[in-house]
Amino acid sequence: MVHQVLYRALVSTKWLAESVRAGKLGPGLRVLDASWYSPGTREARKEYLERHVPGASFFDIEECRNAASPYEMMLPSEAHFADYVGRLGISNQTHVVVYDGDNLGCFYAPRVWWMFRVFGHRTVSVLNGGFRNWLKEGHPVTSEPSRPEPAVFKATLDRSLLKTYEQVLENLESKRFQLVDSRSQGRYLGTEPEPDAVGLDPGHIRGSVNMPFMDFLTEDGFEKSPEELRAMFEAKKVNLTQPLIATCRKGVTACHIALAAYLCGKPDVAVYDGSWSEWFRRAPPETRVSQWKREKA
Repeated sequence: MVHQVLYRALVSTKWLAESVRAGKLGPGLRVLDASWYSPGTREARKEYLERHVPGASFFDIEECRNAASPYEMMLPSEAHFADYVGRLGISNQTHVVVYDGDNLGCFYAPRVWWMFRVFGHRTVSVLNGGFRNWLKEGHPVTSEPSRPEPAVFKATLDRSLLKTYEQVLENLESKRFQLVDSRSQGRYLGTEPEPDAVGLDPGHIRGSVNMPFMDFLTEDGFEKSPEELRAMFEAKKVNLTQPLIATCRKGVTACHIALAAYLCGKPDVAVYDGSWSEWFRRAPPETRVSQWKREKA
């Protein structure tokens, strides 16, 4: 087995602060605020306009998705992604650092990290600790919007990092891939409702294992060490030497599983983009497992 050298998936707040101070942000290094919050809670773009890492651009995941799909947060086309990130000053030579402002320390940033990778971009990292720790440590912020010079980005979809409904359905029979669900235990089991969801009961895909994404983070909002992450996969009997599909509700927190596995030296975790949002609406009833009772609704 040939071990490929993996690009660093995490950068520290200290490293980014020094890069900002040294004036390194530009065509070779771009920073993205990928915050997103449930409607009626916080306003991501408004918060970005009030304060963000100096030089950071706002990555609006609502604008960079397939809006024509009936399912939530589906990947945009290669052309759409290339055009969107190109307008943020990102080329194929740019090191991209992604963060978000979630109180957990990290929520949507791994999704954008994975999006770059699925579109063929290797040099992308997540800010370890997120904006929460950037602020806590007293690093500089600004309200000045960045105006990067547009760049040319060529997107090439890496289908090995992406799974479709048909592939996951086929996998129920072939069992070639392990399937891991990153939602909370209650939503996975079907004892808690899916938040802000209309017509979507909780539950999980038959045969999937539950690893809630919050468990990959420390209480302070940093990613746990590779040793701790490895032990977590082992405790769930997930074999990191074997193929693995990550799923959740809409393909967002599943990317935390891909990131955690990457930090353990496994860069090939595929994400089921439609996840439970699609599975619940399309899959045969016998493939959906849930303790949910309709009268709860």
